[in-house]
Amino acid sequence: MQIGLKEHGARLRAARWLWLPLISFAITRLGIALIAYVAAPLLADSNVPPYHLRPDHVLLDVFGSRWDTGFYLDIATQGYQLEGVRLPSVAFFPLLPLLIRAVTPLVGDPLSAGVLIANAALLGASVLIYRLAEETWGNAVADRAVWYLLIFPASLFGSAIYSESIFLLGAAGALYAARHNRWAMAALLGLLTGLTRFMGVIVAPMLIVEWWLQRRRATADARPSLAALLAPVAVVVGTGVFMLYLQWIFGDPLAFAHASEAWGRQPTSPIEAVAQLLQPPLEGWGAAILAGRLPLDNWIDLLASLTAVILGGVLLRQRRWSEGIFVLSGALIPLSSGLLMSQRRYVWTLFPMFFVLARWGERQWFDRTFTALSLLGLGLFTALFANWYWVG
Repeated sequence: MQIGLKEHGARLRAARWLWLPLISFAITRLGIALIAYVAAPLLADSNVPPYHLRPDHVLLDVFGSRWDTGFYLDIATQGYQLEGVRLPSVAFFPLLPLLIRAVTPLVGDPLSAGVLIANAALLGASVLIYRLAEETWGNAVADRAVWYLLIFPASLFGSAIYSESIFLLGAAGALYAARHNRWAMAALLGLLTGLTRFMGVIVAPMLIVEWWLQRRRATADARPSLAALLAPVAVVVGTGVFMLYLQWIFGDPLAFAHASEAWGRQPTSPIEAVAQLLQPPLEGWGAAILAGRLPLDNWIDLLASLTAVILGGVLLRQRRWSEGIFVLSGALIPLSSGLLMSQRRYVWTLFPMFFVLARWGERQWFDRTFTALSLLGLGLFTALFANWYWVG
């Protein structure tokens, strides 16, 4: 009996990479669901005219019919729209709508399918991110990395019908596969990531640098082949496939970029975007702060972007080149779009930055401070999101 218990304990310890992310996922998603369930009837609606696709089910309605979720569901059920609409849906890449269309017959409706896909992808991404951290720094850092990822204030988008969780799964999976010399799998995941969102392209330089690092460090018989470079190429191919589709249907391979202009996004220097925010208010900084008239959404997004840039620099300083390039490019490219809007959501998907934070979390004061602030932010953002307030 005692031997059996020891064996069972050993198996549990060996499977920590599975059950720890699962428990963290369950705790944080349950918390988000509880806050959304309570906040939806308690808070007044925002000034955005709301729509409710599932008024009979609070949680499905919150995570399936807010903001961008409607675009993904419309694409899945009706296809892309470009002409005659104020906000063309071609700005959104096709993988999530395709998955929703594929899963809908199994669960009965596209909204349920979308929420299921998003959460399954987030759980899978959490496991892969745990493995990546564990193999380099051990269990303690991996525990914190996944925990910090799941309590980050913008992590609520990983449970809604947004493409963030699928991007996380593809990017982390591609890096994990590459580090285990499974370059064919890295290529497949890279291809899918390129079909997930425009920012999927940042997986390509990450894989190129990872290939180069392995060529330098590995022995001759363990070096990745030249054919392994097809993995980063596959990322670009994924984006190219979507562009070919847009050319075929709408006659414009860059329709997704042109459609983004409807949101006010166009190439702009990051310095210009930051400088505009730093212009003094008419009444002066002191009066604006005391009166609460600062554009807090933009300031939060700027703080998120600057944090990611700093953490990307830390990764480069630690010679973690592939991860650092991924984080830096993932922070700077959206910052060059002319808008600070949604930066906190984009930054959340730059998973290697949580490795840095998790290592800093070895200091108890940092761990407690980061956890407390993140949980407060996550609760606030979830409550606001549930009632149609803009949070990213």
